[in-house]
Formats: sequence, C-alpha cells, structure tokens
Amino acid sequence: MSYSHQLTDDEKRELLRIARTAVREWNYTHRLPPGKPHKESLLMLGGAFVSLHRGSALRGCIGTIEAAKPIYKTVQEMAVAAATRDPRFGPVTDAEVEKLTFEVSVLSDFAPIKGPDEITIGTHGLVIDLGENRGLLLPQEAPAQGWTAEEFLANVCRKANLDDDAWQVSAATLQRFSAQVFDEVAFPPIDPLSLLD
Repeated sequence: MSYSHQLTDDEKRELLRIARTAVREWNYTHRLPPGKPHKESLLMLGGAFVSLHRGSALRGCIGTIEAAKPIYKTVQEMAVAAATRDPRFGPVTDAEVEKLTFEVSVLSDFAPIKGPDEITIGTHGLVIDLGENRGLLLPQEAPAQGWTAEEFLANVCRKANLDDDAWQVSAATLQRFSAQVFDEVAFPPIDPLSLLD
C-alpha cells in the first residue's frame, strides 16, 4: 500500500513544520512532539524520506519505504533519524538545526520494472533488492547528478553494494516509485510573528 493522496501546499508546509519541530524537540527532550495533525490526509499510512541540507551539502537522509505508520508520524521519526542516526554524519546539534533546510519525499506508486526503458528521469526513484542487499535512490538524485537511466541503475546497484549490472540478475527485484518531493526553499517556514501584522 502506498500513499496516494496528492498533498496540497498547506499540507506540504505542515509536514515540513512537523519534521523541523520533531528534530528540535528531540534535541531538547529525546521525545517526539505529542499530538496529531488536524488534516485527515496526514493520518493516512505512508513511507517517506527526510533529507537535511546545509547550504548545498547533504547533512543527513534517512527514510522508509514501508507504509506502516501515519505519514506525519513517519516524517517525525525519519526527521529525527536523519538528524541523529545517519552513519555518514555526526548528530545535528541544537545550534545547527536552524541552519538546515529540510526536504521531505513522500513515496508512492511502487511497481516492478525490467530495465532502463521503464525509467523516467526526474519522475522515478529506484529500489533494488538482491539477497540481503538493498539500495534506494530518490527521484531527485538522477537529475541532480545528470544521470541517464542506465547510470541511475548502476548507481542504485552501487548503493546496495552490488556490481553495476546486478539489476540484470534474475534473482534481483527492481522497482521504480514516484514521490512528492518538497523542501523549505519552496515552502519556507512561516514566522509566527508575521501573523500578528
């Protein structure tokens, strides 16, 4: 089951606020903020990735393809995981949180594919599973790197610590997926004080 709802701009802002608030709260209390969002759509089950950027540099990225929890809860947990458990980086400090830009990718529409002809760069992300190895690359990765579909396949294999052509192995499971990707550059946080004007 995947998250099928098309998010409105307000819902995207809400998920970005939830992600940022979760990291702030976790750094102070080691707890996730209580309460649920008002919008029913954010209570639907969904998988998501949260990416943290400092300037143009990645500062953390973790997610899940499993649609096992409400999307707002998934975003909370993945935001905290990206800030504290990405093995490539140290934990995000309190002072650093305000210097980061949050990006959320809400995943949907997983489908098995055979090869590059079924991949649209900029639309699809990829997941490969072979034995104990899994690799995932989000849809925004390929255009950011200037990859062709063939290069995208090779790189998702590398992400799984597999040979570049492992997607052609009969035992491999290759899937494409789409995602609603949005960040605080396009949807900046609203300053509560501005609402008082």
